[in-house]
Amino acid sequence: MAFPLLSLIVFMPAAGAAVLMFLRSDDAVRWTALGVTVLDLALCIAMLAGFDTTTHEMQFTETRPWVPALGITYALGIDGISALFVFLTALLGWICVLASWVAIDRKVKEFMVSLLAMQALMLGVFCALDLFLFYVFWEAMLIPMYVIIGVWGGDGRVYAAFKFFLYTLAGSLLFLIGVIVLYFHGGETFDIRALTAQDLPFRVQSWLFFAFLIAFAVKVPMVPVHTWLPDAHVQAPTAGSIILAGVLLKMGAYGFLRFSLPMLPEASLYYSTLMLSLSALAIVYGGLLALAQDDLKKLVAYSSISHMGFVTLGIFTLNLRGLEGGILQMFNHGVTTGALFLFVGLIYERTHTRSIADYGGLMKAAPVYTAFLALFTLSSMALPGTNSFVGELLVLSGAFAANLAVGAAAVLGALLGAAYLLGMYRKVALGPASIGVRFKIRDVNARELVAILPLAVFVLWVGLYPKPFLNIIGPSVRHLLTQVHSNGGGQ
Repeated sequence: MAFPLLSLIVFMPAAGAAVLMFLRSDDAVRWTALGVTVLDLALCIAMLAGFDTTTHEMQFTETRPWVPALGITYALGIDGISALFVFLTALLGWICVLASWVAIDRKVKEFMVSLLAMQALMLGVFCALDLFLFYVFWEAMLIPMYVIIGVWGGDGRVYAAFKFFLYTLAGSLLFLIGVIVLYFHGGETFDIRALTAQDLPFRVQSWLFFAFLIAFAVKVPMVPVHTWLPDAHVQAPTAGSIILAGVLLKMGAYGFLRFSLPMLPEASLYYSTLMLSLSALAIVYGGLLALAQDDLKKLVAYSSISHMGFVTLGIFTLNLRGLEGGILQMFNHGVTTGALFLFVGLIYERTHTRSIADYGGLMKAAPVYTAFLALFTLSSMALPGTNSFVGELLVLSGAFAANLAVGAAAVLGALLGAAYLLGMYRKVALGPASIGVRFKIRDVNARELVAILPLAVFVLWVGLYPKPFLNIIGPSVRHLLTQVHSNGGGQ
């Protein structure tokens, strides 16, 4: 039997959470949580080192009977589409622990247990090859995220937690109905690979497409089911915002890639124009909302809506450049926006305000902080040489090939991004020093720098040499496009 690497990656954080329950000291809890997440990252690096970039087939597969009477199996595996997000989840895990080192000073054990449980469940989503198992992971991860926002969030945390839970639960119920329909129309199996091979009638595909659309659109989130996101981000603690933007939003886009496109190819082609239009709307609308914000965290939250619009835009161009760009931009967004939420958290810890008007002159008070903030700001606006430039260039190239008007709207969204990001940086770092914060700011310390540096490395690595990342996703993307166009009747 092959070494169960994926099981180890998925369940190590859960095992770590169990260990934390027996620890008494907060310091012991913090160091143990950090050790578990770093070890999990090391396993993910070993996984990528052994990943075969020449095939689209699932790798590191594990299959064991679970509920044979219903055709349910414990099945794990990854391909080029999921491999990057398994790694991204593990990368952000230990950064979240470091970001919470001082910020979380009450119920530390409970917080770290919730964080590790959340990481295990998210890893399970990206590795599951059984639809029932996928749904278990997908639904269960609502619980620790709800707890993280509701217990350790800001003053409006209870409202934000309930809103997050109700929106995502409503989408999940539709997804469950779709899962049941797929089960009976797909030969009474939950095997994702077997279901992908089924040729469903267009009527069934259409119904499933919209059921999945609502479920996945809430997670992305797409306009108009996006209103839970700003509340959740603003009220969540720093680690919650990082994991929410860095990984949780990717679940919806991943659902389109894993289910909608390969299982419902005819419907995906037929409704692609609708999806392109909704994506362009999210890009422009999210940019306009971000431009109007005076709260630093809300600005980054609304920018996520715009940037995730580029992801869904790339996916539904249904061409090679757009799809590769959309998947790469999912990874880029996790790195860059996760870093921006980290920086919002760091400055909030020092000043206890998120109002952009309260900041100013940070370049003199905290030069290292503002230098790295400049890097991630430029990355978010897709400056050449940064990771987001590569992803957005591929997405825009694919978008113009698919639909000229949608491509033009995406360009407008990119210009709006430059406007609100440069405006924010000018006020925060270069503007006149604010009396309220002038004497309170200290620069980043060694612990914070350790959390920042890996994210900065990936901004530059993907921006200057994206080939290794495109090599990972390339075969799976080409195979997915073949499935869509051959089974969906496209050219």
